[in-house]
Amino acid sequence: MSFKIVRNDITKIKADAIVNTANPEPVYSAGTDSAVYNAAGAEKLLAERRKIGRIAEGDVAVTPAFDLDAKYIFHTVGPIWQGGDYGEKETVRKCYQNCLNKAAELELESIAFPLLATGTYGFPKPDALLIATSVFGSFLADHEMDITLVVFDSESFALSDKIFAGVDRFIDENYVEEKIEEEYGEAVMEDRMEMPSFDACEEESADFHSERRSRKERLRNERRGLFATGRNAKMAEPPAAMSMSEACAAPKRSLDDVVKNIGETWQESLLRLITEKGYSDTEVYKRANVDRKLFSKIRSNKNYQPKKNTAVAFALALRLNLDETRDFLRRAGYAFSPSSIFDLIIEYSIDHGIYDLMLINGALFDHDQPQLGA
Repeated sequence: MSFKIVRNDITKIKADAIVNTANPEPVYSAGTDSAVYNAAGAEKLLAERRKIGRIAEGDVAVTPAFDLDAKYIFHTVGPIWQGGDYGEKETVRKCYQNCLNKAAELELESIAFPLLATGTYGFPKPDALLIATSVFGSFLADHEMDITLVVFDSESFALSDKIFAGVDRFIDENYVEEKIEEEYGEAVMEDRMEMPSFDACEEESADFHSERRSRKERLRNERRGLFATGRNAKMAEPPAAMSMSEACAAPKRSLDDVVKNIGETWQESLLRLITEKGYSDTEVYKRANVDRKLFSKIRSNKNYQPKKNTAVAFALALRLNLDETRDFLRRAGYAFSPSSIFDLIIEYSIDHGIYDLMLINGALFDHDQPQLGA
């Protein structure tokens, strides 16, 4: 099972069923409806549609897909938007739900949807997205199926300001590090900090690391000020380097000691957290938008090395906070970066308590980032 959003023409999608927002009468009109009929073979499809007759709002009828790369076309009738006071949202929800129920009844493995009723019918796109992801999430909790949401162009997709109102501002504010690097280069800070080499001391002390982080943070703030005031501003001199005696104060440990005291692996951390939080395996891998086969592979190998996308998906499925997520990713060898839009969207989502992968995938899609799970 999986959910993904793609930018494409729905008539070019390969799936067991293609969903079309249909006219209630056995005719076809402009927009997606016309595109589906023309791609499938208008005369053949219209002849089948006439056999069905009128379709009520919210209901679904099935015809062969003819020339499309699919088995079936699901014809569902959405509402004409009249401001939201005439049950339009409930009708659209019913359209999505009835199509999925029909797909399950026919034992289909995949289905592709447009954002129903958002074209000539005028249904607001942000509301359509929220309804779609809500219905998809509930359905996938109990069923195995690949669901694709197909949008034709950037104007056909819109995030809800109620959920991701601050994501663009968050990215702008936290993307400053990359901007500074572009202006002045990484060496601006590192070359100005005289640090003792590792060869001079077998292990740097915890105090040394703490002071080093503090010094870097002070200098980073100075660099931010320089970036804000322009190229002609003069950068303050960094503090003097720490002495060698301060840097080498920690007790020595052998390499064997370090290796023997290795922490738990990412897989071990995953399984422990599932147990500690009282979740079931199925609940977690479905929230993570991955299939049972992949989870079985993970469970059977304590040294499993996930892709970052997969590690992040499981962190969200486990409802981890930011500190827990950072530790969880670190066990797989990953970290968040202020120069990664993908990472900033994930951090924003966790910080705002947004753990629904379908909604997060919407934000990632809207910013041309790879999606989670699928």
